[in-house]
Amino acid sequence: MQAMLLSRLGEVADDGAALEARELPLPEPAAGEALIEVSCCGVCHTELDEIEGRTPPPRLPIVPGHQVVGRVISAPAGSDLRVGERVGVAWIFSACGRCEHCREGRENLCAQFVATGRDAHGGYAQFMTAPAGFVHPLPDALGDLEAAPLLCAGAVGYRALSLCRLEDGQALGLTGFGASGHLVLQMARARFARSPIHVFTHNAAQRALALDLGATWAGAADAQSPTLLHAIIDTTPAWAPLRAALRNLRPGGRLVVNAIRKEGTDAAVMAGIDYAGELWLEKSVQSVANVTRADVRECLALAAQAGIRPRLRVYALADANRALADIKFGRHAGAKVLQVAG
Repeated sequence: MQAMLLSRLGEVADDGAALEARELPLPEPAAGEALIEVSCCGVCHTELDEIEGRTPPPRLPIVPGHQVVGRVISAPAGSDLRVGERVGVAWIFSACGRCEHCREGRENLCAQFVATGRDAHGGYAQFMTAPAGFVHPLPDALGDLEAAPLLCAGAVGYRALSLCRLEDGQALGLTGFGASGHLVLQMARARFARSPIHVFTHNAAQRALALDLGATWAGAADAQSPTLLHAIIDTTPAWAPLRAALRNLRPGGRLVVNAIRKEGTDAAVMAGIDYAGELWLEKSVQSVANVTRADVRECLALAAQAGIRPRLRVYALADANRALADIKFGRHAGAKVLQVAG
């Protein structure tokens, strides 16, 4: 099968080739695994973090990709999966199912969490395998390309929105407006119809997309919002927007940081927090870690029911390096998806 392989870590350059096109053997499912023919796979900023060394180290060489859509070729006995069924595979490849976190439904915090495309081969390939219990049947209302970004950008955004504990009518802010942000905005409008939504990004194309999707206001990443906000979700890879977000929170407001890592250390940015002006009055900061299977299922169901659809730019599998560079350098608003089959 054709695949894009990561063999070593390093900087993603605008004209570079972090991933290598390779011919690999067809994977053989282990016990309890399904074999999936990949239709398409979303390209995520987390892949940049993985390639450039900001995530826990990947198992090299590795086939990246954790927003995978395909069809079941074979399924283990006793599984609910059907041969030919359209399915998705998300960042959560598996978890132990036995620890305290798993028993509480917080399998995203499991110490044995296995990440698709980092710890196990992912969807930048024509075929992949995955544990049947972590494979998600797709709603008929969602096309293959539409479903792919929902499996991470959408699902982790859904989790971040839930952690905001927003009530309808309360004001929400989104710092950064890439693949996840533009889906969260649509989810927020579907779940909290009366809530104003403010978007902060230096990217003019992203601000235009935010307003087109129904944002109340859009400004620069370090701008002062017209009103103080009840909650802000930060999806940027940088440190400085965190302090700007804290300044835009109401007393008692919540900053939810939806980023697997921040680029660089830049400790001075956070060490220089003005406690009285930026953090005081019971403001809180919470990170988002990975996703659970429930997040993925609920996100897919909401998207199908509410007509939530990503804005897409589609690439061939062989153009995965260009898609990664486009994410890194902020080109083309919305989500990026590799067309693998068809």
